[in-house]
Amino acid sequence: MEHLKTHHAILENRERLVLSGVTEIRSFDDRAVILFTELGALTVLGHGLQVHSLSTETGALEVTGEIAALRYGDRSQTASAGLLGRLFR
Repeated sequence: MEHLKTHHAILENRERLVLSGVTEIRSFDDRAVILFTELGALTVLGHGLQVHSLSTETGALEVTGEIAALRYGDRSQTASAGLLGRLFR
């Protein structure tokens, strides 16, 4: 039986984003957070963004600030390929 992958995103008042299923944070600054979830790539865009409460055990992540957009990428792009997988893309 294949492992069931899950990801949730809860946006509160465009100021607080709570995510589950996060597998890797690729980069972040005050305008963008680039990460991977169980279901693919996700970019959070905004102003004054801050990353809080990353749990490597549960994949939970909180982002606060003025959130302007959530942009999902290809479902096949997951962080599970590891370093070698990224080198040979």
